[in-house]
Amino acid sequence: MDTITLGNVTLTRVREYFGPVDMTPETFFPDSPAETWEEQRAMLVPDFLDGGSRIVNSAIQTWVLRSEGRTILVDTGVGNHKERPYAPVWNRMDTGFLDGLARAGVRPEDVDIVINTHLHVDHVGWNTRLDGRAWVPTFPHATYLMPKDDFDFWNPENGHESVLGRGNQNVFEDSVLPVHRAGRTLLWEGGHQIDAGLRLEPAPGHTPGSSVLTLTSGTDRAVFVGDLLHSPVQILEPDSNSCFCEDPARARATRREVLGRAADDNALVIPAHLGGHGAAEVTRDGSGFAVKGWAPFSPYAEQG
Repeated sequence: MDTITLGNVTLTRVREYFGPVDMTPETFFPDSPAETWEEQRAMLVPDFLDGGSRIVNSAIQTWVLRSEGRTILVDTGVGNHKERPYAPVWNRMDTGFLDGLARAGVRPEDVDIVINTHLHVDHVGWNTRLDGRAWVPTFPHATYLMPKDDFDFWNPENGHESVLGRGNQNVFEDSVLPVHRAGRTLLWEGGHQIDAGLRLEPAPGHTPGSSVLTLTSGTDRAVFVGDLLHSPVQILEPDSNSCFCEDPARARATRREVLGRAADDNALVIPAHLGGHGAAEVTRDGSGFAVKGWAPFSPYAEQG
């Protein structure tokens, strides 16, 4: 199953990539308890961890929402033909992502809104496509919603240093700036109401401008949490950051806050990079959280 319905909103996930990201749990999540990875092996293999190599598996995917007559994309992956010398897993990708969007019934010109939860390399790539020698907006009629704090942080002219080092090199120039120069961006601060049931809210820590998208429709609730979570282990161990968090203390606090609200509201938690069933309902469990149930999406590992 690739599509589910939440109230009056339909949600489809479109895959760009699923597989290894060349990092073990110790590298990707350096402060996560080693014993949790062993104790939860049955849950993690193969959707979130390769059982032989112990390399973390991850999904790059876009969430397609249809709400109040509009087509909305949440995060746009890595993109094709992008020079990523310091992020070799994503260097010069060449995937059929746009064909996947077409199979979901979405043409680039149909997209009304693009949401970048933050401006990392694997969340903005399909913002643009190569037209001759120029990067142009892939979705020519869309408004691209970007958190201003991230726009300012990743703008090379501002000279900010990042825990990624050069890992985000070229990203602003080829995937953010061309959209901004084309007049397609809305740089929001403090929160942004998209429609009656969809709202963007700040969720800083992973990056200064990291955000979450909350969905409220009928009795259904969901929260798209971007990179607050890369693995189910971070639900069980919410103080475990990825190695890519700019402000570790704030990332931990934000993760606990968002998971707590999701547990209390019975909201489906939808991270950017989960393979498997893609999303989970969570419940409070002592000082942490537990997975109460999975969304009904078909696991990529079963699809091949």
